[in-house]
Amino acid sequence: MKILITGTAGFIGFHTVNSLLDKGCDIVGLDNINDYYDIKLKYGRLKETGIDGEACEYGTVVTSSKNSAYRFIKSDLEDHETLNRLFQNEKFTHIVHLAAQAGVRYSLSNPHAYIRSNIDGFLNILESCRNYPVDHLVFASSSSVYGLNEQMPFSVKNNVDHPISLYAASKKSNELMAHAYSHLFNIPVTGLRFFTVYGPWGRPDMALFIFTGSILAGKPIDVFNNGEMERDFTYVGDIVNGIARIIDSPPEGEPSWDGHNPDPSRSSAPYRIYNIGKGQPVGLMSFIEAIQEATGKKAILNLLPLQQGDVPKTWADTEDLFREFQYKPDTPLKSGVKKFVEWYTSYYKV
Repeated sequence: MKILITGTAGFIGFHTVNSLLDKGCDIVGLDNINDYYDIKLKYGRLKETGIDGEACEYGTVVTSSKNSAYRFIKSDLEDHETLNRLFQNEKFTHIVHLAAQAGVRYSLSNPHAYIRSNIDGFLNILESCRNYPVDHLVFASSSSVYGLNEQMPFSVKNNVDHPISLYAASKKSNELMAHAYSHLFNIPVTGLRFFTVYGPWGRPDMALFIFTGSILAGKPIDVFNNGEMERDFTYVGDIVNGIARIIDSPPEGEPSWDGHNPDPSRSSAPYRIYNIGKGQPVGLMSFIEAIQEATGKKAILNLLPLQQGDVPKTWADTEDLFREFQYKPDTPLKSGVKKFVEWYTSYYKV
């Protein structure tokens, strides 16, 4: 396989590169290295894969100093010409599209960033797959698409027409766009709805990163909805293991799919949607206790009401992934949190 992975200076993209390189894949990574959060962390991830991000020239493919099977290009998803040229030159067989403007709360104050990256950028990915056909496009969706739905666990067969943030709406839009291109141009497409991914090299805007830093520094942590929240925390190693299982099994479309009783997770087109998560929601206070245990320090809690755009609970129904790919995440929460804290204290020397 020759794979384009977008978002490789990001958290999940970085780990996906390492996992697929270990499996012998030929990979080109793409990222615009924007400043949504600490750019030094993005450079740090790139450095781990043998890429000097600070020296990268826009639009130029560079080879990793650690693995010749990995190359990287700094580019915006919105730059259709550069992306089109990359597809033309590289002749990719597979795409793992993980790049996006992330963050639910950030979308409340910076909505245009989500349209540029998540809508315009994804359209360019689809157009490139149309013009330079690939065996399989795997793209990142999100558990946030479930929005106001309160039927637990969240199932890919549920209605997801009530998003409560623009970020969620952009991810639902990606699923709709992907289906249209799959139907029109026979592009095999799989969308993965990620559930609260955590682990080493994580994002600084996520709870584990924020809580760990504040607890180690003896500062209060903001605990929303007075701590009465649950999340389906999923260790990043389990996530990339799922991606690796799925990538070489493109959907073929189902002739028996019934338009009179449509299943939204599949289609007569070569299109599938899966939840990818642990399938075991954990209370926020239990999550904080795991961080306290790993750091050896007690948290100072600042209890607050639920924030706009947040949901009180997520819980993934992963039955389809287990049945079709024998996918079952096995990293215990305490073990995963401990690995993150060990990375954090080493990286930041605290």
